[in-house]
Amino acid sequence: MTSISKLALSATVALASLASAEEKKAGNPVFEGWYADPEGIIFQNQYWIYPTFSAAYEDQTHFDAFSSPDLKTWTKHEKVLDTKEVKWANKAMWAPSIIEKGGKFYFFFSANDIQNNEDPGGIGVAVADKPQGPFKDLIGKPLIDKFHHGAQPIDGFVFRDDDGSHYFIYGGWRHCNIVKLKDDFTGLVPFENGETYRSITPKGYVEGPFVFKKNGKYYFMWSEGGWTGPDYRVAYAISDSLFGPHERIGVVLEQDDKIARGAGHHSIIHNTKDDSYYIVYHRRPIGVNTRDHRETCIEKLEFDEKGLIKPVKMTVEGVAPNPLR
Repeated sequence: MTSISKLALSATVALASLASAEEKKAGNPVFEGWYADPEGIIFQNQYWIYPTFSAAYEDQTHFDAFSSPDLKTWTKHEKVLDTKEVKWANKAMWAPSIIEKGGKFYFFFSANDIQNNEDPGGIGVAVADKPQGPFKDLIGKPLIDKFHHGAQPIDGFVFRDDDGSHYFIYGGWRHCNIVKLKDDFTGLVPFENGETYRSITPKGYVEGPFVFKKNGKYYFMWSEGGWTGPDYRVAYAISDSLFGPHERIGVVLEQDDKIARGAGHHSIIHNTKDDSYYIVYHRRPIGVNTRDHRETCIEKLEFDEKGLIKPVKMTVEGVAPNPLR
């Protein structure tokens, strides 16, 4: 065999191996249907995603959940919560966040898309004995039902700090607040200075906050731009304190004209078994212009030697399977 033939054979084998590896990946979107604002987390040796059912506000009245043992095979759990269990909510339920405490699962959500302090609605919380629900309204009214510091009460994220304290970070309309939660999640606890709602809005913030802690640092992430437009993207800051200051570092995820537009409203999954990180987000496929047609996708999240987040490239291949067992 000539040297040229050997090179050609090697190239063919390499391409075949690459194609085989790509076939093994989960693919994006990770499950069928129009879903947005995905909250990714690990419960009971399963990956879970709790997204918004992305539809017209009058039809956006329930939540489905999805579970997977390996990031590739997903099981749909239908209507883990809907307006039948939340008497004060009647439309526009979206942007869930969930946490486990004491063997119970607490599910935070936005409802009714209130535009002022007279409208009924805001951010609620429900509870269940299992991650797949069914969830029931915990307090029978919104946990947060008013504008404070200009923040629309939407897009919340529940965060447990190292000392076991729980905080809720939320806000639309370019303002972000943090509040401290009671131990049973039925209300809020004022901070030492007497204020209950503290503004922690970073430069460029629009909505969709998310926080994770790595090597003693708080990574504060958010969405910028308009949620219906191509400029929707994810940016971040790193701080020594949950309360900031959160100085914007840069963009992590943005549109790719060849794949999708409007990439944003994300969450992060951390697999502590192999210290891998994943970003779960929604995007709009190229050529799809309907307002609520968004799909849920997953990519690897990686860091450089300084701990900065590397820019994320959107793919159609998605991530390789990573079983938790």
